[in-house]
Amino acid sequence: QVQLEESGGGLVQPGGSLRLSCAASGIMFRIFAMDWYRQAPGKQRELVASITSGGSTSYADSVKGRVTISRDNAKNTVYLQMNSLKPEDTAVYNCHTRGFAVDYWGQGTQVTVSS
Repeated sequence: QVQLEESGGGLVQPGGSLRLSCAASGIMFRIFAMDWYRQAPGKQRELVASITSGGSTSYADSVKGRVTISRDNAKNTVYLQMNSLKPEDTAVYNCHTRGFAVDYWGQGTQVTVSS
C-alpha cells in the first residue's frame, strides 16, 4: 500500500521559512518522480515543484527562486524548502507521485503565512 505522509507545515510570518517533508512508503521511491502541489481556499490546485528520479527539478513561476525541492532516496523522503514566504503562499501543501497510471496523494499539511 502506497502512503505519502507530509509534515512541517505551520504558521509563519511573512519573510520566514519552512521546510516540508513527505515520507513515502510502499513504493520503490528512488524510481519515482515526486511533486509538491498546493491549494488555497477558493483556488485551483497548483503544481509548486517537481523532482525526477534523477534529481532534475522544476518550479512554478510563482515560487521560483524562493523554493527548493530535494529528495533523500535513503530516507524515502522528498523535501520542500520554502524561503521568503508571502501571504499568498498560504495553502494546503500536498505531496504527489504517479506510478503505473495511478496518482498517489498525501493528506496535506497546512502552511499559513501571516503576521
